[in-house]
Amino acid sequence: MELNDELKGILNQGKTALLIWDVQNMLVQNIFNTEEFLVHTNKVISLAKKNNVPVIFSKITPLPERFESSVRKYFMKKRLMSLKQVPNGYDLTIEPTDSDIVIPKNTASMFIGTNFEQLLRNAGITTLIITGIATEFGVESTARDASNRGFFPVIISDAVSSYNQEAHFRSLENLKALTILLTTEELNMLWNS
Repeated sequence: MELNDELKGILNQGKTALLIWDVQNMLVQNIFNTEEFLVHTNKVISLAKKNNVPVIFSKITPLPERFESSVRKYFMKKRLMSLKQVPNGYDLTIEPTDSDIVIPKNTASMFIGTNFEQLLRNAGITTLIITGIATEFGVESTARDASNRGFFPVIISDAVSSYNQEAHFRSLENLKALTILLTTEELNMLWNS
């Protein structure tokens, strides 16, 4: 079997979902390639919708102060201090449609503290395409968790980003051994050939 045929099987539209990870104003306005990232992410969403692939958005939803993990507070405080503040920071930058799913979450993995895995299994999903911010945090954590739970993680390398360009590329290098890395154009060719 040729690699492309194998990839087409893995990316079977009926068994694939697209996760848009934390594309929220406070992150989008702080990444190193905002315009390029948004163009590619919107293209991937269009491809998913054209191919009847469900689109799921994650949304950072902090817990009330008293109930937030002291570990997360410690590390988030340092990260948030380095970001420029923007109005409506927690709002999604790309507006979901009525057919999309938005899942609030408060960890760096979509599989922790949500019903995400149950939704995927109920729908017969075996492959998870991931786009979003930040590559070295939630994107990588979710991809690793997906693989550990028996889902094929597919990262769209030009539709993920970070406010730390060096960490972004280091994470993509790490992910080569654990995930399928494709560009937006490669996904387009696989689904349209």
